[in-house]
Amino acid sequence: MSDHNPPRGFSERPAAIRPKAAGADPRMREVQSSEAKTHLPQLLDEVERGATIVITRHGRPIARLVPEGERRRRDIAEAIETMKKLAKERAERFGTMTVDEILSLRHEGHKY
Repeated sequence: MSDHNPPRGFSERPAAIRPKAAGADPRMREVQSSEAKTHLPQLLDEVERGATIVITRHGRPIARLVPEGERRRRDIAEAIETMKKLAKERAERFGTMTVDEILSLRHEGHKY
């Protein structure tokens, strides 16, 4: 629950802008066109934070709101740099790993 109070009569996440199903990507939502019209500022805030919004009319997708491309490229570049930094720190601390060692870790801890 957030610290701010939504405007009277407006819930934090109306049913029309919740993820489609359990296990659905929380960063992708389907929104009815009428809800998109009513809640556009809130939807744009979510898109600014990285969400993708699919706008539907009568259950059919008609439009998609996606984060601006340059910001997305910057976020991806930052994530890659963070992964490289972590890999370097891990290698310095524990040594390098062979491809076979990496592949053997894929299912470590799985129950099957």
